Amino acid sequence: MFKFRKNIKKLFFGLLSIVVLIIIGSVIFTSLYPLAYTESIDEYSKEYNVDQFLIFALINVESKYDKKAISQKEAKGLMQIGPETGEWASQELNIENYNPDILFDPDTNIQIGTWYLNKLISEFGNDADLVLAAYNAGSGNVQKWIKDEKYSHNGKELHNIPFEETENYLESVKSNYKIYKLVYKNYIEKPNSYYSKYIKFINYIIKYAKQI
Repeated sequence: MFKFRKNIKKLFFGLLSIVVLIIIGSVIFTSLYPLAYTESIDEYSKEYNVDQFLIFALINVESKYDKKAISQKEAKGLMQIGPETGEWASQELNIENYNPDILFDPDTNIQIGTWYLNKLISEFGNDADLVLAAYNAGSGNVQKWIKDEKYSHNGKELHNIPFEETENYLESVKSNYKIYKLVYKNYIEKPNSYYSKYIKFINYIIKYAKQI
């Protein structure tokens, strides 16, 4: 009887250790690939017909979900909107009383960033490399590259990218995109599933930990 109880105790603590490791691993993973501002991303991804997983991935690469992020080139907020793009978007979207600091507002930033992605998709089609390269390096540069045989063999696709930063950017966003879609697809499509509730639980732990 004593041996049986001892084995049960070992099994219990073994299972408990596995559960703890899974939770710790999940917390670390979701810290690296956060899921936030889902309502705004869902709304504007539908309004501007942009893949929401692309938006999740791009925000993670651009700002690590830091709404106060600012680059050396004065790009601001979650999707790192530059001054000229912000000004242009404010006119096109009829944003009243626009000033650069409004780009730190998550909802406004996501709206402008998603609207801009839609513009780039309209310009370059569904070629993710062209769209992402344009988001990072500017559409003017990409238009020059696809007309140059050194960078495009057919005038339609990029075969070489002259900016190392942009090349690394593409790889990073596409890698993040694959991970976000693989991990969070079920969460987005089936918000009431056990898996989705588990993801919400993990995000609650992270949110609580940040407040301590």
